[in-house]
Amino acid sequence: MTPLDDHSQQRRPLFFPVVIATVLLTIIGMIGGFLLGEERNRSVSTPEATPTLSLVDGPLCPEQTQKAGELQGASGQLIQVMRVRTTRKTVIWICQDRKGQLYYHANKGGTDAEWIENKTALFLSGVWQDGNGAYVATAVDGAVFSVDRNRLRITHADGREETQKVVGE
Repeated sequence: MTPLDDHSQQRRPLFFPVVIATVLLTIIGMIGGFLLGEERNRSVSTPEATPTLSLVDGPLCPEQTQKAGELQGASGQLIQVMRVRTTRKTVIWICQDRKGQLYYHANKGGTDAEWIENKTALFLSGVWQDGNGAYVATAVDGAVFSVDRNRLRITHADGREETQKVVGE
């Protein structure tokens, strides 16, 4: 018997390329699933995403706070959760919207002083409550404000700390 003389190309086996393609696609799918899962976990576990309190029923926060909240996307009117005054006459409000999100608003000199946002007043969203009951907010410049009924602690981006005692409401 003589070999075929049709000079056709020899067939290459497809088994190994199919296995390699399957393995690569499986790895890409696993990486994609892992990254999507991490993104979902990150967005669910951030303090801003999860209200730390049940909805409160109390007095409304000041009109300046209502306006700032509206600009920051607060849902409905802001209700006062806490109001304190420090030894330096800074008045701080922690307010909550109807979705349970918390906001920090402080004004040097209190309610009677001039309100100039980002100069005498500071409004911050994304407030959360730490394990010790303090409300914590981070400013755009990296400064962290932590306030409870006893003190206001400001940790500046360069690491300096400033503490003001709370003297009343």
